[in-house]
Amino acid sequence: MTDGGVLIEGSFLQLKSHHTLQMPMILFFQVVSAGMNPVQIARGIEKTANALVSELKLISRQVEDHELAHVAAVSAGNDYAVGKMISDAIQQVGRKGVVKIEKGKGTENSLEMVEGMQFERGYLSPYFVTDRDKMIVEFHNCKFLLVDKKITNPKEMFKILDSAVKEKYPVVIVAEDIEKEALAPVIRNKLKGVLKAAAIKAPAFGERKSHCLEDIAILTGGTVIRDDMGITLDRVGKEVLGTASKVVITKDSTYIVSDGSTREAVQKRVSQIQNLVENTEETFQKKILNERIARLSGGIAILQVGAQTQVELKDKQLRIEDALNATKAAIEEGVVVGGGCILLRLSEKVDSIKNLLDNQEQKIGAEIFKRALSYPTKLIAKNAGVNGSVVVEKVLLNNDTRYGYNAARNSYEDLMKAGIMDPTKVVRCCLEHAASVAKVFLTSDAVVVDNMDIKFKPKLTRKKIQSLTKCFNAKHYWIIQLASIQELWSSFADLLLERSLFKVVMVQVKEMVLSDVG
Repeated sequence: MTDGGVLIEGSFLQLKSHHTLQMPMILFFQVVSAGMNPVQIARGIEKTANALVSELKLISRQVEDHELAHVAAVSAGNDYAVGKMISDAIQQVGRKGVVKIEKGKGTENSLEMVEGMQFERGYLSPYFVTDRDKMIVEFHNCKFLLVDKKITNPKEMFKILDSAVKEKYPVVIVAEDIEKEALAPVIRNKLKGVLKAAAIKAPAFGERKSHCLEDIAILTGGTVIRDDMGITLDRVGKEVLGTASKVVITKDSTYIVSDGSTREAVQKRVSQIQNLVENTEETFQKKILNERIARLSGGIAILQVGAQTQVELKDKQLRIEDALNATKAAIEEGVVVGGGCILLRLSEKVDSIKNLLDNQEQKIGAEIFKRALSYPTKLIAKNAGVNGSVVVEKVLLNNDTRYGYNAARNSYEDLMKAGIMDPTKVVRCCLEHAASVAKVFLTSDAVVVDNMDIKFKPKLTRKKIQSLTKCFNAKHYWIIQLASIQELWSSFADLLLERSLFKVVMVQVKEMVLSDVG
């Protein structure tokens, strides 16, 4: 009961989902039928989500190195071997290092460290893609053509590309830019199967771009083509090409694995950059130089996934990928207590947030959000064979924010100490995305969903509804007082769709007794 009307408990339903964290979704036509303004409720949900995200950031803390294994293990389905492997990989390459997942050659998982670098530049055209499922370009034993200028004429590259066609090696073109007229013949020959090639823009701009090209040249053993040094693209041959044992290009990034032949040259280059860092006082310049050192010397950690069957391999790859992404998210924004308990603690903040909202309908949106926050903990408890409502009540009675229910041990304890924690970024995204989806549902006339099975079967006949209903007129509104709100609402939902005689409206009443409202 609120000053502005009645919040009917059955006015929102849970949509089925395969994800662990599910939010009960509001059934928009029921809310509208109850007379509430869906736009105002959506605003209440949105404002509540924004306020809770701010509270979440205050609660969050940085993850420690020894906790990375716990974060990864929880996301991998409590597989602590996977958690330790991911933790070892990150510690070897650094928190900002590159960790990749590949199919292994054996049946067991393994960790391999290779020399290489990654930078944020993707392919210039999706026609270069070699793996349509992953939308990536992947080459082994490929060559690199490094050009420190914009390529405008396709004839400039003919000598290099002709050599690649004859000797059948893949080539990656890295240039300041490539005009469409120059790129078209490369794409055309790639689609015909004549040429294995891809093109990307050089990372960074200006002087930084030139330095990055030089770093790539050092790593691959190639030569950067520059007109000001007397080296022109139309006259050079394959002697200027660099070599890499592997390259993977996505639409946003490129990572290169060295063949190991340039190790000494890379170490010498790193020493030169370190000397520049020591002799530079400007903070920004030091940051750029340190990034170059990290790219050259950090290396790449490769998690090789082993399995006996393709089905097992796919399952393990997905688990390890989830665990790696969760670990990266924890490094990026920190961690909070897991097991759904952080959402319970946030639900306690909703009442104070409601006081800042503009009207009763926005407060109803906040109340709906509050009820949804307890659902993940209830689901975890249910999966463990325990009463979810009892677990929620017991957790909230304890003022320790780290205290919660450990489903694996069927015990209540300090979840942080037990290694049960969630990346803050994951929780934040869940809150924001749940609010966003609910807002779309509320303000839509129709929604297409997958495997949605909502059936309204009236539990009461019309005669029973009439006998249970005590109706009286109050300024032309029908005020309906019933013994069981939930039971009647499911019946009314069906009747409303049939355009029955009954119409539920929200009314401004100060006193209204509902005998079965929790």
